[in-house]
Amino acid sequence: MQKNLLDDRIKPFRLVRYFTIVSLAAILIGAILLSILNVHWAKSMHLKKSEDYALVLIENLNHQIFLQFVIPVVLKFGKIELSNPEQFERMDTIVRSTLHSFKADMVNIYDINNIISYSFDKNMVGKKNLGGTGFEYALTGSPTSKLVQRGDFWMIPLGFPKESWLITYAPLRAERQFLRITGPILGVIEIVQDISEDYQSIMHYQTRVLITCTTVMSMLLIVMIIVVKHGETIIHQRNLEQLQLKEKLAHAERLSSLGGMVAGISHEIRNPLGIIKSSAELLKKKAAIQDPSNTIPDIIVEESNRLNNIITDFLNYAKPREPHFILCRIEDIIEKNVAFLATQLEQNGFVIERSYAENLPELTLDPDMTYQAILNILMNAMEAMPSGGEITIAATMDERGVHIDILDQGDGIENDIMNQIWDPFFTCKEKGTGLGLGIVKNIIESQHGTVGITNRSDRSGVKVHIEIPVQPEKDNH
Repeated sequence: MQKNLLDDRIKPFRLVRYFTIVSLAAILIGAILLSILNVHWAKSMHLKKSEDYALVLIENLNHQIFLQFVIPVVLKFGKIELSNPEQFERMDTIVRSTLHSFKADMVNIYDINNIISYSFDKNMVGKKNLGGTGFEYALTGSPTSKLVQRGDFWMIPLGFPKESWLITYAPLRAERQFLRITGPILGVIEIVQDISEDYQSIMHYQTRVLITCTTVMSMLLIVMIIVVKHGETIIHQRNLEQLQLKEKLAHAERLSSLGGMVAGISHEIRNPLGIIKSSAELLKKKAAIQDPSNTIPDIIVEESNRLNNIITDFLNYAKPREPHFILCRIEDIIEKNVAFLATQLEQNGFVIERSYAENLPELTLDPDMTYQAILNILMNAMEAMPSGGEITIAATMDERGVHIDILDQGDGIENDIMNQIWDPFFTCKEKGTGLGLGIVKNIIESQHGTVGITNRSDRSGVKVHIEIPVQPEKDNH
């Protein structure tokens, strides 16, 4: 319920945050889409420009081949045979001189039977049926181009090809001014341009645009989150303080009512309980003479003591006494606990390892109440290890104060009940009032300290952490 109240009060700030995040995300997506469209437009323009460039080269090459190769070779040899070394060298000289200083990485010339008659790569000469659909389309009289890209399987779909080539096919025609017919197609010219560098430049531009947009949006998002988070924190703290004050007031009222009730009935219970215990002890002496095997008096005494301890727990929790502060050493209190439990530890197979930091300061504490709190924790640790085990106690110090860690090797606490362990009367034991940890918490907090319990991360068991300031603030009382 408290959480719901806090959420309701900071909901307006969360709505502002969500709206801003959505707006920034929409702007970022729009900027990314716009940059992608711009890059696509730039690619299309560059591709069209490269295709026009290739067509101009082919037209010029067509003119030079016809004037400087076809006519002279036909007049001299009677027919064109590029298998003739002299004719091939003449063709190679004309093509290379024509395309000198122009961007053309490969030139192939096909005859009308789709056989490569000339190529920059002499190993390609004579190969058949390599022109594909581009060759077939060029034979109809119309030039065509295709884009070939290579790269890893993820590079091409993302628009980052490693290599890109533009392959242009155009018909090789006879010049009209020398013939009365409309320039028959003599073959097909194929020009390959390596446009990888140009495409990479476009990709780098796209990357810079995306990085810039992402950086700007991220900075705006961070600033927005900081501002809204700060506002939420302030409201949350104020609401939490109000709720804590209400909880403390309600808790104090409940304790006051419970304390009055417990104080009233405890007197009524303890008087007959004392009589029952005394009578049982007297009966035990008489029964020992007549029937030594009779254990009923022992059971009555034991259960009377247990009932008395339960009443004591109720009183300690409902009406805790005010601490009597004196200077004392925490290690002395711990050693007193260990000495008190020495017999029980030895009989049940427990070992307590202690570790104290050097130069631990004296603390302003109530030694008796602190002794009781640590004793409750040690008893819980022993009950968590019915077969015995090791309990570790470590006392250290930093700028915040003295830290006492008590670790056991039990089964730990289930996560779904971790938040309930401090609730009064909550217990997982078959016997117990569920007030032990509540008493520990009251004692430590009454001495301006804090206490917490967590499951150990390295192995099974729990870790109880107590922090006590070296110079606590003076109590208002």
